[in-house]
Amino acid sequence: MIDFDQLDKTIHEKSRLSIMTLLSTRGEWAFQDLKAELGMSDGNLITHLRTLGTAGYVQESRDDSGTRPRTTYAVTPAGTKAFKSYVDVLEAIVKAMNPG
Repeated sequence: MIDFDQLDKTIHEKSRLSIMTLLSTRGEWAFQDLKAELGMSDGNLITHLRTLGTAGYVQESRDDSGTRPRTTYAVTPAGTKAFKSYVDVLEAIVKAMNPG
């Protein structure tokens, strides 16, 4: 039996799942690139990034060396572990649907 309580509610929200998927599969992303890829507003994206950051899943880095400040985000080791656990539960669901 699948333990649905193992689905991490912080990651489970669609926008946060999208962010975690991009950061987990492609590494560090700049805020503007995430915004363009996900089609999210500044406010919506920053809210979800803060939620993931508060959970310790995403780390923010700032680079002020250029003409414009650049903020990037990357998954932390705790975020990688949490995302893998989340995907493991999804895989168990898929296997339950296709037992053969």
